[in-house]
This record gives sequence, C-alpha cells and structure tokens, in this order.
Amino acid sequence: MQPVECVTCGNQVLCEKFSPAHTSVQWTADAAVVCAEFRGRATEGGTTARIRTCRALRRSIDRAVEDGTLEVADV
Repeated sequence: MQPVECVTCGNQVLCEKFSPAHTSVQWTADAAVVCAEFRGRATEGGTTARIRTCRALRRSIDRAVEDGTLEVADV
C-alpha cells in the first residue's frame, strides 16, 4: 500500500489500486476527526461506517494515479 494525501484536508491514507475500478483504502487516522466530509456527516448524527468515500480523497487518489504516484497493480 502506498500513502496518498488528500489535497483538501491533508489527511494521509494508504491505498492500493488493483484495477482502474478497484481501490483499497486504509485510513491511518479517525476519519470523523481529520476529514471535513466525514466530520460533517458525523456531526449531523450519521455514522461514518456507512460513508463509502470522501469525494476530495477520491479526487486525490485519481490524481495520484494520473501522475504516477500511485500505480495500478499488475495482478
């Protein structure tokens, strides 16, 4: 897994791309604390376990793939 930093909040996660459509993300900190999108939903009474992704983090991961920082695994 490779570190990827969110360009919006600066949170760093570990990612692995198995295909263009399959991404594994491991949060290294409490998402409800460090991520504005997760924090906003948690503040509204939602549970972060049901949040599939953060849109800003998704864009950051896509950018890392585009610039070659995060490679799609040859499986």
